Amino acid sequence: MNSYTTPLGEVRIGWMGHASLILEWNGKVIYSDPYSEVADYAGKPAADLILITHNHYDHYDPAAFCHVETPATKFVVSQNVGAVDARYQVLENGESTEWEGIRIAAVPSYNIERRNEEGNHFHPQGVGNGYVLDFGGFTLYIAGDTEPVPEMEALPALDVALLPKNLPYTMTDEEFIGLGNRLQPKYLYPIHFFELDYDALRAAIDSKIQLVNPKKYD
Repeated sequence: MNSYTTPLGEVRIGWMGHASLILEWNGKVIYSDPYSEVADYAGKPAADLILITHNHYDHYDPAAFCHVETPATKFVVSQNVGAVDARYQVLENGESTEWEGIRIAAVPSYNIERRNEEGNHFHPQGVGNGYVLDFGGFTLYIAGDTEPVPEMEALPALDVALLPKNLPYTMTDEEFIGLGNRLQPKYLYPIHFFELDYDALRAAIDSKIQLVNPKKYD
């Protein structure tokens, strides 16, 4: 896991595979988009918070999070997941909430160009969430399944950005590079990829940005 110092304490980020993440912070455990096909969640730390970006099976997977959820686990989810029970808080694009002193903002995550065989966007506008987590001024951006979209111009200065990189669903390598260079996070993670040429990405990413080569959490 990679560790970062924030005004609210150390946060550690681990990549579970695909778009799935685990964050450890002040004794709390946060999961994002747990997915059972890329990790075995049995025996993993219990979840205090689970973030779900949208309802596709590789992001909203009860077979994964059933191993780590408890009656006290809080869920922050997109509108197409919905309020499954009282633990679920639905955020639409532009809404925010606070959890244990962290501000969590839901930001747009969608396709502009890429569509399925029926001609519909894989991820329609206004449905899925990205999340910006603000640890007292240290900002961490989990982009969700998205292409570069105009609303990203309104994102705050970012300390960490985790961006998807795969076709046909999210971004090309060139789009990933361009977006990373525009957003200028201090640390940039590629996630949700089918294959990763780290050296090629590193050569194209602004030298002021630290490109993180994600290693699987175990």
